[in-house]
Amino acid sequence: MVTISNDSSVKDNRRVYSPISLRGTDCKINSQVSLAGLTSFRVGGPAEWYVAPRSMEALQASFAWAHDEGVPVTLLGAGSNLLVSDRGLSGLVVGTRYLKQVNFNAETGQLTAGAGESIPRLAWLAAKRGWKGLEWAVGIPGTVGGAVVMNAGAHRGCTADILVNARVLSPGGKVEILTPQELEYRYRTSVLQGGDRLVTEATFQLQPGFDRSQVMAETNDHFSQRRTTQPYHLPSCGSVFRNPGPKTAGWFIEQAGLKGYQIGGAQVAQRHANFILNCGSATANDIFQVIRHVQQQVEQRWSLLLEPEVRILGEFPF
Repeated sequence: MVTISNDSSVKDNRRVYSPISLRGTDCKINSQVSLAGLTSFRVGGPAEWYVAPRSMEALQASFAWAHDEGVPVTLLGAGSNLLVSDRGLSGLVVGTRYLKQVNFNAETGQLTAGAGESIPRLAWLAAKRGWKGLEWAVGIPGTVGGAVVMNAGAHRGCTADILVNARVLSPGGKVEILTPQELEYRYRTSVLQGGDRLVTEATFQLQPGFDRSQVMAETNDHFSQRRTTQPYHLPSCGSVFRNPGPKTAGWFIEQAGLKGYQIGGAQVAQRHANFILNCGSATANDIFQVIRHVQQQVEQRWSLLLEPEVRILGEFPF
């Protein structure tokens, strides 16, 4: 059991406390940590408590602390698919960005990586070895953990196609090994979506033995295509809405005449209508209001409610 280094209560979520050391680790929990710099939108208020463990032991100790103190846990990977409220988040935010390890098994063709490992980086590492299977992932701005949870995909490929299993930690400390079937994969979602279990690592089945230059060229083609068709010059979360099919969310938004629509510093991108950009001064509420406006306009015209792909966390005014 850890203790706070001053006399104040953990329950006061507005006060800044001294860092809390987790017994048996070199990990510290900090209070009132800004989350804006930890999300790709570059907006959002502070985490009441924040920790970024570098080992499984520190991760388990962080979960145990949250359990002992009775505070909720929010999981944060690369922050590329999140919109965090300007008011911040209560409880403990666990950042996985330091949970990085990569292992290529030449005998099985399997790649195992930590939850905080970058998916684009894995795609390039695999391509340089002549391993096929991750070319589609090179432009996805996220981590292994996020890809597993939301069944990330692009270019007719997705996580479910290549995942062997994922190691998952529950708040109570239980470790599970889940298969794609147990994850109940569907389009851009899984049984883990919105839950409190944390992916710690995942194993993917790839295809080794191909010509390296060929795989590198295919990977680079996917990368170039995304860079020329999607706006990456300003902060965003990638695609905001799930594609309802057969037409894309971007088609509906563009047909509604919403390209360039702006509230405050948040704007529907001109290059790709399913992107919302932070033009430099956006607040989380600006972005949230643009999302709501897009939904309302599309629903009024087609009786179709676009479902956000971005995770919206915290309290927002209506």
